Amino acid sequence: MSELLDEKIKKRELLKHMIKSLHEKEAPEAVKKQLQKLLGSVPYGDVVKVEQELIAEGLPQEEIIKLCDLHTEVLKGSIDTEGADKAPPGHPVHTFQQENLALSWEVSSLEKLYKKIEEKDVKDFGELLNDLKQRFNSIYDVDKHYRRKENLLFPFLEKHDITGPPKVMWAKHDETREYIKDALKKLSEISGNNISDFTGILDAMKKASESVSEMIYKEENILLPMCMDTLDNSEWYEIYKQEDEIGYCLFDPADKWIPQGVDVKDDEAETAAGQIVLPSGSFSKKELMLILNTLPVDITFVDKHDTVRYFTQGRERIFDRNRAIIGRKVQFCHPPSSVDTVERILKDFRSGKQNSAKFWITVNERFIYIEYFALRDEDGNYEGTIEVSQDLTEKRKLTSERRLLNYD
Repeated sequence: MSELLDEKIKKRELLKHMIKSLHEKEAPEAVKKQLQKLLGSVPYGDVVKVEQELIAEGLPQEEIIKLCDLHTEVLKGSIDTEGADKAPPGHPVHTFQQENLALSWEVSSLEKLYKKIEEKDVKDFGELLNDLKQRFNSIYDVDKHYRRKENLLFPFLEKHDITGPPKVMWAKHDETREYIKDALKKLSEISGNNISDFTGILDAMKKASESVSEMIYKEENILLPMCMDTLDNSEWYEIYKQEDEIGYCLFDPADKWIPQGVDVKDDEAETAAGQIVLPSGSFSKKELMLILNTLPVDITFVDKHDTVRYFTQGRERIFDRNRAIIGRKVQFCHPPSSVDTVERILKDFRSGKQNSAKFWITVNERFIYIEYFALRDEDGNYEGTIEVSQDLTEKRKLTSERRLLNYD
């Protein structure tokens, strides 16, 4: 038994050495041959553990993000998923897999269109342009697939101390989103009456669809098998209950999943509760919830330990929020590209250097105003931060005055 364990450790160390050699600019083909010769196959769990160890040992996360696709390319054909648990219909993993099948079909359809462009086998440029736009609009639906991973799946991995790979994947999600947006933008700018219009944006389109395909491979061969081994049914059920809040990608799961060994009673049933009494008045828990959720803003509360404790659930949501983020460090709730900004705000609030921070951005042609406020007690001690986001698109258009009642 100890010999088998020693052999497994040796293989993992060898895998780590070969990934390091990639970062030292060694030829990928040479590494791939060495990998296939010495290892034969690599258990999917080892790939995750090695990347986690490399980050812990000081290899910059940016380096792993930069060479993530190269890692996968080198390991293709060597990752062993035999023995991984299978997910039944309705299970979150089964839904992810069905979405991947639909995405793969869309990518395959795009590749056929690319071939027509390369071979100049195009009779109707308008029809080709419409087909390309339709396919790219379809694969942009992957955004919901990625958001369910980021907001529902990754928090549970973090609870199992698996933090490195989710960060790398989130960065790759953002990269893929940008590639798809870029392809759609370029498609919107061409008239579609000349083959050169299409060949000129072929690289951008391929970059987007290939990025989607690479992520499908990483999920099917590394992430999802590893998650099936790591999370228990009660954790999967928490994910399952919240999937509808974000939505699905090119697939609508029809099967209801009832996990074994999990109490699936109605978690929304309220217990009797007394009044919540404050210095300026009181209300019931139900009344407080209605007040907060009726306000035309999104509010998120982060405590003094940087842990997300609460968010409002209004009718018009600006950003994705779901119960999986409760108890999660706020740094893990943002894409890697904005974590430094979040850290700076929290540091400045905690030190007393600042009390608020303001941003305004455009999202889907809507003007979004975002404010962060430090919460302090009567002695000035830092007790946490609230984020308040609101859609000011319509309010920015107001002019003159309205003094008479006029329902919109």
